Amino acid sequence: MSLLLIVLLPFIGAIFAALSIRAGRNACSIAALATTLTSLTLLLTHAPAVFRGEVVTARFEWLPALGLNVNFFVDGLGLFFAGLILGIGALIIIYARAYLSKDDPMGRFMAYLLLFQGAMVGIVLSDNILLLLVFWELTSLSSFLLIGYWNHLPEGRQGARMALAVTGAGGLSLIAGMLILGHIAGSYDLTVILQNGDVIRQSPLYLPALLLILGGCFTKSAQFPFHFWLPHAMAAPTPVSAYLHSATMVKAGIFLMARLWPVLSGTEEWFYLVTTAGLATMVIAAWIALFKDDLKGLLAFSTVSHLGLITMLLGFGTPMGAMTAVFHILNHATFKAALFMTAGIVDHEAGTRDIKRLGGLLFLMPITGTIAMVTAASMAGLPLLNGFLSKEMMLEQAGLTVWLGNDWIVPVLATIGALFSVAYSFRYIAHVFLGEQRHDYPHHPHDPPFLMWAPPALLAVLVVLIGLLPAVIAGPLVATVSAAVIGAPAPDYKLAIWHGLTPALFMSVIAVVGGALLLWRHATAKAIRESVPRPEAKTIFEACIAALVSLASRFTDGLQNGSLQRYLAWLVGAALVIGYGGYFGTTNAPGGRPTLPAPPLAIIAWLLLIAASIGAVTMHRQRLFALMLVSVVGLIVSLGFLYLSAPDLALTQISVEVVTVILMLLALNFLPKATPVESSMPRKTRDGILAGLAGLGVGGAVWAVMTRDFETISSYHLENSKTGGGGTNVVNVILVDFRGFDTFGEIIVLGIAALVIFALLDSAMHGECRRKLMNWQFETARAADRHPLMMVVVSRVMLPLALMVGVYIFLRGHNEPGGGFIAGLIVAIALVMQYMASGLGWAAQRIRIDYHMTIGLGVLFAALTGVGAWLAGRPFLTSDYGYFTLPLVGTFELATAMLFDIGVFLTVVGAVMLALANLSRIGMKAEHLTVSKEPMDLDPSRDGTAAKPAGQES
Repeated sequence: MSLLLIVLLPFIGAIFAALSIRAGRNACSIAALATTLTSLTLLLTHAPAVFRGEVVTARFEWLPALGLNVNFFVDGLGLFFAGLILGIGALIIIYARAYLSKDDPMGRFMAYLLLFQGAMVGIVLSDNILLLLVFWELTSLSSFLLIGYWNHLPEGRQGARMALAVTGAGGLSLIAGMLILGHIAGSYDLTVILQNGDVIRQSPLYLPALLLILGGCFTKSAQFPFHFWLPHAMAAPTPVSAYLHSATMVKAGIFLMARLWPVLSGTEEWFYLVTTAGLATMVIAAWIALFKDDLKGLLAFSTVSHLGLITMLLGFGTPMGAMTAVFHILNHATFKAALFMTAGIVDHEAGTRDIKRLGGLLFLMPITGTIAMVTAASMAGLPLLNGFLSKEMMLEQAGLTVWLGNDWIVPVLATIGALFSVAYSFRYIAHVFLGEQRHDYPHHPHDPPFLMWAPPALLAVLVVLIGLLPAVIAGPLVATVSAAVIGAPAPDYKLAIWHGLTPALFMSVIAVVGGALLLWRHATAKAIRESVPRPEAKTIFEACIAALVSLASRFTDGLQNGSLQRYLAWLVGAALVIGYGGYFGTTNAPGGRPTLPAPPLAIIAWLLLIAASIGAVTMHRQRLFALMLVSVVGLIVSLGFLYLSAPDLALTQISVEVVTVILMLLALNFLPKATPVESSMPRKTRDGILAGLAGLGVGGAVWAVMTRDFETISSYHLENSKTGGGGTNVVNVILVDFRGFDTFGEIIVLGIAALVIFALLDSAMHGECRRKLMNWQFETARAADRHPLMMVVVSRVMLPLALMVGVYIFLRGHNEPGGGFIAGLIVAIALVMQYMASGLGWAAQRIRIDYHMTIGLGVLFAALTGVGAWLAGRPFLTSDYGYFTLPLVGTFELATAMLFDIGVFLTVVGAVMLALANLSRIGMKAEHLTVSKEPMDLDPSRDGTAAKPAGQES
């Protein structure tokens, strides 16, 4: 349970952070920090077990038939990444509190940050790849919100869109690859997949799965050629950049490659794809970073380069390469987060991130300068710092790698990449913090408040401690994490400052000296770079997007012209071609089941149904008459259900029919009595032929099904309705128990539909629509009696009776025809009749119900019923029941499904009333009626001599 709580806490904290902003910015930050630290504390309680080599698991069934379960596990790799996400996340929250200005909405920022944090923790702790994919997409969406947090900046909006487009496309690739991987392994659980490495690598589907999975990983971790989106994410606030680029989003692809390393690595395909992409990214991004004048741009491309370094190490496919990758992930997270924070401090205090406008800041900002120089030196790989150790190990592994039969390509390119890394790291130090002080800074630079420099200072301390005492500080952690990545004990390797005069040391010396020389001749190198034509990734991306949009627009405009008849004609025509093709393409024998005799009453009802249907089609231009014919059709269908022993369906149909007729009557109030002639005779002929063929096809299909023997699951429901669900009304037990999840989805859709109707109708009360509504002229005169006496009296008398019937129908639903849906419709009809009979003002004063809240409570009731099943250790929405005996009352049944049915009832009442009540409001506006508080009155606007009744308000 604690693993589930570790993942859920950031999502819960996002809500508290957003709400606590009412208590102030400090309260909001404290709420976010407390949530993160609590989740981190829970995670660390599992650390002793993980270091002993154990794997902590938590499993909750969700949709086991689909292989989708809420399974989490913590091993060395999960503990490592979750610790980075939560630990650095806590520092970022502290830093953000001091960094963000008073004009930046703190509550929204912390909510977005915690949503992203929860999605990342979900990725690294998921034991089910389908669940992992859900969290993967959540990171794309939440990072979109974070990157575009300053939505008033065009570059912020553009960077967010670019990140979402690239990582979203990669996410689609990953979904396909993961589904193939689960198919090969026969399970969607990662713990099972990781045990089937040989099966996966020998499968003919291995290469497609590998390509698709790497597509998701490379886009997320900005590997070449998908590297271009990451620098444009720099438009986000610096706390976001520091978090995304050090420990979270861009590490998601790295994490997944490390997680799947035991089953995907070890093949030539893996080696050449991953190693080549990583090496190219490392060198290209480092070269670009050297010439970036924006501090965050330089650090962004350096991040891309170091991600390429880690990818290359994982691509080697050797245990030592994987171990080196793990060590560098740790080192990169510490120095890169600190560097981004120092860049943000410089921007915050000096007023610019432009390197050309900076210099000599060490003397003006000694604390910030010291932190930046230490962490930048670690990024360059200088001795006694953690970056030096992992860089040496990387160069050692590169020197042992053979690529296409050549044993010098990888070490030479790796050395060049390290050389560029030294050069841009030295540039960050020399061009920003060293040199002479300037007198043209946009603001006078000075060290920031404690809360802003303390987080990067803590990370800088870790950089030094790991560099000086690697075996003590990082040794056990790296060994444990590496064992989880490799799927076997970690290689026998001791982290130490000195390993003698090795080839890696000489390669490192070349990189440091060459980097210093390149920085010395930086102006010359920049001139050479600018003189060479090069493609601009942003321009190419925007051109591709524009071409796709143009192509899609032309295709859409050519296919769709706004005619619903045309769309339906294509849809029905395609269905007919497929259906009749299937029918005539095979042998069809007549069914052997005898038909039932048709009594005269059924034949009469059938003829009335046919006549009403034909009349509705031919007389559809007379709207009121057509509505009456459609209601006749619904009534006969209800009788048909009743005749065929389906009373639940009959009650539902007749209730829906009444609500529909009332709704349509209110809507027809704003439409002409007759529709204009729109269809030509050829179109009518076409539509008639299509409709006739479709009817014959559907009729034939129904006939084929009903005259053939077949097996259904109805026998299971009939046998288990009483014993499994506690009710004898099989239909209701199916709706609230056996298929409660379907019903849950349906009431959510119903609630959304009602809210959409409300939004559409509410727009008619404002702006241009309201002006047109106020000028509406009805075709016929209206009666002066606004609220007919007979209707008022009948509706008032029937209201308590209808409510009692609704309660009765609801309570009997589990064992007799009825239930929450039908009861909700009955109560809604009773309520809406009060609006129609006595007027909106009178009814609204007495029926003080927030229908929005009613819908929300209904969905919440239904959801809590399902969550209650989880708490009882049973699948979602599994119901329980019992029989109880009371004096005088006798024995009766109580089932948890009743709570779910209450949710259905409330949602139905809220949805129907929200739509009908708003139609009534519009009707009053259109008729220019004053709001009457008395039910029985005359409309003074109809009779100039009538006095205005008491109790009316304009």
